[in-house]
Amino acid sequence: MPTDQAELNSEQVLRRDIAWETYMTTKLITGTSLQLLRRYDKKSENDRAPLLDNDGPSYIHVFISILRDIQKEETVEYVLALIDEMLTANPKRALLFHDKSLADDDIYEPFLRLLWKGSWFIQEKSSKILTLIVSARPKQNGRTNGATDSKKKITTSDDVLKGLVEWLCIQLKKPSHPSRSIPASVNCLATLLKESVVRSSFVQADGVKLLVPLISPASTQQSIQILYETCLCVWLLSYYEPAIEYLATSRALPRLLEVVKGSTKEKVVRLIVLTFKNLLAKGSFGAQMVDLGLPQIVQSLKAQAWSDEDLLDTLNHLEEGLKDNIKKLSSFDKYKQEVLLGHLDWSPMHKDPIFWRDNITNFEENDFQYHPAGRIIVTDLKAKERVMKLMNHENAENKN
Repeated sequence: MPTDQAELNSEQVLRRDIAWETYMTTKLITGTSLQLLRRYDKKSENDRAPLLDNDGPSYIHVFISILRDIQKEETVEYVLALIDEMLTANPKRALLFHDKSLADDDIYEPFLRLLWKGSWFIQEKSSKILTLIVSARPKQNGRTNGATDSKKKITTSDDVLKGLVEWLCIQLKKPSHPSRSIPASVNCLATLLKESVVRSSFVQADGVKLLVPLISPASTQQSIQILYETCLCVWLLSYYEPAIEYLATSRALPRLLEVVKGSTKEKVVRLIVLTFKNLLAKGSFGAQMVDLGLPQIVQSLKAQAWSDEDLLDTLNHLEEGLKDNIKKLSSFDKYKQEVLLGHLDWSPMHKDPIFWRDNITNFEENDFQYHPAGRIIVTDLKAKERVMKLMNHENAENKN
């Protein structure tokens, strides 16, 4: 893709003068559409707001018709920039696309088609607009379930969500744009993953593993925003069991811990702590959290001044849950079972001073006795020499 096309932005696109009259002459737009465009184009937000308040669906109809019937890339980019500008000024305007007067308009089709063709600008704007309008759909509307009163085939919300997830996963895997693909994709996912059907599609598309590398300490403003939205995605996925299974087999947990240790951004810390809270009781996450030192990190986080009282409550809840996990992990019965099965592991109980203090007498149960030939056996194995060597070991833990 040419550099000038790759770096194209809305401000540059909206400087263009589109010859709308020419399109009417060639019957690509109607006279009514031309009148509406003349009222709207090149006007300020203050001038446009009442037009959209009074007759919003008519303007949406004009925009969709142009995207459906006109192929010229410069014009398509211009209309997408107009729609994006309209929705950025007031995201609630996405509801206009679902007005009853547009029931026979295939509101999704142009954007879904453009998602796979044209310049990066066209793809990026189409993904953003599609995400906003499909998320704004009335959930009881027949179109949600793919039903329509129209005789022609209408693109359903299921078609859109499936297409969006596919496109977003491709962008995360092989970005079309070196710096904008990842931010754009994560931004869309942070909205779309609120829907259970999207979580399911995303997991089936093996999308979870594509998010994990994005969980890393951030420094620039852009990278902080990407990190926040990535953490938002992971938090939303932590409510979905199949996604949790993927998270358990990835490096998501250690990466989240690394971020929360060094982050000063409260919104990022809050999301990660809420994710830990959701995962704590799932599978082996509790043991992993203890083993990775989360109890100490929670103590450190509690000592900091946070403006959000709910964050402190969540930290307290997480701390109690971790204490319960330590108790379970530090039971003498579990230790005994490990010994009997020959599966001793360097698990949290082996490093917990409280476990050894509370259970030292348990090692003397069942009338234990010293082996009569124990000293001879140990001498034959030259154990004393080996122990003495450890006295000079560079690792203090070995010396002690």
